[in-house]
Amino acid sequence: QIQLVESGGGLVQAGGSLRLSCRVSGSVFRILPMGWFRQGPGKERELVASIVGGATTKYADSVKGRFTISRDNAISTVYLQMNSLKPEDSGRYYCNLAGADGPSASWGQGTQVTVSS
Repeated sequence: QIQLVESGGGLVQAGGSLRLSCRVSGSVFRILPMGWFRQGPGKERELVASIVGGATTKYADSVKGRFTISRDNAISTVYLQMNSLKPEDSGRYYCNLAGADGPSASWGQGTQVTVSS
């Protein structure tokens, strides 16, 4: 069972940037398809970015061109660089598996992102 620890959230003005980090333990990180999910107020959790291997990435239309997902297999960490943030990007961000079997049942605490207008 994997363990996930997210960090890097905060309060930022619209147009600003944040970089989220997720430390993963409990499995062979380099083979894991990983993703970043977010849950806005009153909304369901959604997948916003995923990375398979080292370079195959996918993004939700709402973040395409503004967010970049990456990973460092040497330290079992996945990142989400968020630029040109909008108020609608606000929410709690989580990392988890993003393969065909869906996310692990074991979610981390997430990290809160608040974008002010």
